[in-house]
Amino acid sequence: EKDASFRVLQTTNRIDSLFLRGKSKDIHFHKNSPDLVYLIKRMKATLTAEKGVGIAAIQIGIARNLFLFQRIDKPGTPIEVAINPRIINHSSETICFEGDGCLSIPNISGISQRYSWIEVEYFDENGIKRQERLNGGFRNNDFTGVIFQHEYDHLQGVLFIDKLCE
Repeated sequence: EKDASFRVLQTTNRIDSLFLRGKSKDIHFHKNSPDLVYLIKRMKATLTAEKGVGIAAIQIGIARNLFLFQRIDKPGTPIEVAINPRIINHSSETICFEGDGCLSIPNISGISQRYSWIEVEYFDENGIKRQERLNGGFRNNDFTGVIFQHEYDHLQGVLFIDKLCE
């Protein structure tokens, strides 16, 4: 099945859980590489099937620095790709973000500690380097920055349950 969705790793499975705690590595990629195009296409299919707002490659068993995230801050809320992302600056204050959840942690949501804004750098799937400031915090507003932080954490082996507000 060409555009089949991937199985999403679950913390309820011991082997999956250990893998999700690993650190991902940077990707040396060429834009339009058939492998990358195929991977992104299937990750998008997975995100759609799972009704999520973001997914990291590690969640489908690939320990590489790549994730998809929904741009709630843009018209039509498109899904964008971040390759080898970095958070280069962030707010000094943090916020408690309500309703954080994860495709890899079934049936649990929580209130996570997040930066209210972040400055990020990443490559898109066309190899173009992007640098921008993303805002986070509130579910009824723009929380693109929170989605980015959540997915970025996955690449470090960190889950939202590690960041719960007291």
